[in-house]
Amino acid sequence: MKQMIVQCQPQMTQMALLEEGRLVEYAAELPRKRGILGSFFKAKVVNVLPGMQAAFVDIGQRKNAFLYVDDVLHAHLDKQPDVKPSISELLKVGQEIVVQVLKEAVGSKGARVTTHFSLPGRWIVYMPRADYVAVSKKIEREGERARLKAMGEQLRTGEEGLIIRTVSEEMSIEAIENDLNQLRKQWAAIQRKAGEHSAPCELHRDLSIVQRLIRDVFTPEQDELVIDSEEQAKDAEVMLHQIGSAKAHVKIFRNAEETIFKAYGIHEQLERDFARKVWLQGGGYIVIDHTEALTVIDVNTGKFTGGSNLEETVTQTNIEAAEEIARLVRVRDIGGIIIIDFIDMEQEENRREVSSVLEARLKKDRTKSYVVGWTRLGLLEMTRKKVREEKTLV
Repeated sequence: MKQMIVQCQPQMTQMALLEEGRLVEYAAELPRKRGILGSFFKAKVVNVLPGMQAAFVDIGQRKNAFLYVDDVLHAHLDKQPDVKPSISELLKVGQEIVVQVLKEAVGSKGARVTTHFSLPGRWIVYMPRADYVAVSKKIEREGERARLKAMGEQLRTGEEGLIIRTVSEEMSIEAIENDLNQLRKQWAAIQRKAGEHSAPCELHRDLSIVQRLIRDVFTPEQDELVIDSEEQAKDAEVMLHQIGSAKAHVKIFRNAEETIFKAYGIHEQLERDFARKVWLQGGGYIVIDHTEALTVIDVNTGKFTGGSNLEETVTQTNIEAAEEIARLVRVRDIGGIIIIDFIDMEQEENRREVSSVLEARLKKDRTKSYVVGWTRLGLLEMTRKKVREEKTLV
């Protein structure tokens, strides 16, 4: 069972997602500083750089956004030209275009934007101009994949594209069609607003963190949602009804003596999980360091002395560390290149077991990651999609 615990304060809303009581996701949102990932803007092209095959566009934020040539071409690879055109053939300075934020501004870099539009719903992701249907790879049964793909082809019209999400498994065509119709209305509203306003201006912003988590990971029949604000609880119940949960119920936390995060033990977990040095239950520990280019994670045996020999002791520590690392990169939302310095193992089969454990645990993560493999120096390389600045404890 999952628990979504939401702490609402005047200066900030914080959300913790627990699985069997352990923290697996954390997010914080300032009322006046909501992220723009997934948001739509009407932008003005301010600079075209043929040498970089990119353009900078003004979306009304502090920094101009970056638009790469591949994000201007057709979203369907089969419909792109055989020879990639110059960006200067596609965009002109002063031109106004609709874009969507693909990646938040990070550090000195502005946001990355695209014209490959997508609007996520409960059951599907709607892509108004993609012209294809895809089914989540996490749906493994071939018969169900074929059913959902055929359903998507039946429902889409013109150049519409759909991604059938994992939660759509066994869902009826009526539920998915209802989701599609709602997303079509959103897209129509975005187009209408784009026709009425000049660039730069915001056309559509994605949901709040609470609403996004309800849409993306919450299963009303199995999971628990606890909020310490009656107002936010009402908004959450509206969202639950919108995704088709007639029996949705939100538990309201009322306790003047302590905060909801303290009552559920989240404060202690956050302090531990966001520390540079994180102890493992078996006595080992990991150290997480960040550079501008990558994140380095070092694994140490620490106080762990179990196992009948050194190789067994080291392997047990590395396996426990792999499980914990998969959880921590999710909690801290670590993105980009990640290098893991596990304790040296002599046997190849033990290295394979450690990397297999890491890959298996990463499958629970909604953010895409890829375990590249072991280097000649015995380091494990992986990447995780980076769309926002890494979370820090607030």
